[in-house]
Amino acid sequence: MTLRDRFDQLRAGNATADELRALWLDASPVAVDAVLGSWAGGDFANGHPASAMLDQLRWHGKRFDAPLEAHPLICRDDTGELYSETRAAGGGLASLWMIEVDGTPTATMVYDQMPVFDHFRAIDDDTLLGQMTGKLRAYFGTDEPYWFWLQRN
Repeated sequence: MTLRDRFDQLRAGNATADELRALWLDASPVAVDAVLGSWAGGDFANGHPASAMLDQLRWHGKRFDAPLEAHPLICRDDTGELYSETRAAGGGLASLWMIEVDGTPTATMVYDQMPVFDHFRAIDDDTLLGQMTGKLRAYFGTDEPYWFWLQRN
């Protein structure tokens, strides 16, 4: 089964943390420049509290305009228009850095106002697997990583 097939299968059902971790380890690290642009997102419906928060915000995805200008909370307003939510979840702005995760440097989004990191690995050129880590207990009541995906718009 290809990496893409595994990703699609996990996205379609309730993925376990072990399955997502295995997918993560097999996915390719990415450079900061490779993630610039607009991305639609979602998660793996595995019950992480971050998912409920993002649903309330009507989270659409992320936008990376430049390494020091990242918008982690691209949401939809009441009319369906996209906007960058900057009041919720740690101020709503971030930056991109290469950070070593599991022994390999990969593009990582660092939130400006909270000690949380979104690490990225590539499923293919237009699909990223994301792993949110950091001091998640303070925001979500758990230390478990939040697993999500991004698809290039």
